[in-house]
Amino acid sequence: MKKLKKSEMLSRGQVEHVRAERNLLAEVDSHCIVKLQYSFQDSEYLYLIMEYLPGGDMMTLLMRKDTLTEDEARFYVAQSVLAIQSIHKHNYIHRDIKPDNLLLDKNGHMKLSDFGLCKPLDCRALSTLHEHEPSTDEEYREPMDVESGRLQPSSRGLPNRSQQEQLQHWQRNRRMLAYSTVGTPDYIAPEVLLKKGYGMECDWWSLGAIMFEMLVGYPPFYADDPMNTCRKIVNWRTYLKFPDEAKLTHEAKDLICRLLCDVEHRLGSRGGDDIKAHPWFKGVPWDKLYEMEAAYKPEVNGELDTQNFEKFDEVNSQPHASRSGPWRKMLTSKDTNFVGYTFKNSDVFKGMMNSPIAELKKKPQPKRPSIISLFDHTNVGAVSNGEESGDTHFDVAAGQSDESNSSSSLRKPQSSR
Repeated sequence: MKKLKKSEMLSRGQVEHVRAERNLLAEVDSHCIVKLQYSFQDSEYLYLIMEYLPGGDMMTLLMRKDTLTEDEARFYVAQSVLAIQSIHKHNYIHRDIKPDNLLLDKNGHMKLSDFGLCKPLDCRALSTLHEHEPSTDEEYREPMDVESGRLQPSSRGLPNRSQQEQLQHWQRNRRMLAYSTVGTPDYIAPEVLLKKGYGMECDWWSLGAIMFEMLVGYPPFYADDPMNTCRKIVNWRTYLKFPDEAKLTHEAKDLICRLLCDVEHRLGSRGGDDIKAHPWFKGVPWDKLYEMEAAYKPEVNGELDTQNFEKFDEVNSQPHASRSGPWRKMLTSKDTNFVGYTFKNSDVFKGMMNSPIAELKKKPQPKRPSIISLFDHTNVGAVSNGEESGDTHFDVAAGQSDESNSSSSLRKPQSSR
């Protein structure tokens, strides 16, 4: 469940992002992305209920395995291509493709998640965006001197580290960055950082950075601090290098280099089919990827198993008093900013209608038993009117109203005299 506070969405200018996320999830019906089951709201919050995938995410898998073989990486990069294509076909840019957002189901198949930064493209306009509104990763999107190439002293020494040393350094910091409010810019395309306008191509850059990490063990532009990472991304021509210890095939290196390059030359700028045609994917059965056995089968002990996700300390959130002020006054469950947010997945509804409980409800219910049947449903006596005296007897044995059958009848209690 994803829970969004309305006042924060309004104050941070995130209303359009919230609406785009909900609309994309409701609109795109693909086995490559996480399914939205329900969306609803109350006076304070918006709620998104998604399907749960117990296989973990790519970030956790890479933490445990360090690197993937090329065959394993090929399987998951191929499924990522299908997922990104599925949202691009609906004119959306994801803008936050990273290992944390590549989830695995119980069989090890990958699905794309977290569309909180997605943006719709107006197909009638140019296929690029120019940012004018705040965003959750604004720390890396504000104007900064990233083109100068001047890095901090701590980052100049990074190329001298061995692949193993760099991997260990990345893993120590990755765990901390994964759950920080700042996050990591390692997968953001240079055109996004420079705010010079960008389109769907930025998602393919992110995929290239993930592929590099899968095969090498850390992202291609990793530095000791996020700002230097941003500078290295913008100066990618200088800093995109493969360590000598990494034994990558020529085809793998070529694909990475054709994803991590200028927008004009980037593979995928004319659509995902160009990426599918790259020699590294030779022999991939694109239309049967989700029918195949996955490259990695997670250990799952039940539909609600959480062992495949990284454990982190839960923050005990104290209930906050309702805040007064302009944002609070603007908010009601019918707030005009969030009209139409409610959604129910029809597949879930059909499943509920076909459930055993629903089937029971469809069957005709038996009539409630009469008071007579409570005594003996095999030989039920009739209710008869008594004699003129007014006495009424429920004769269970024979249905008679004669007081002489006292041994077999339930008499009306006599009044005490």
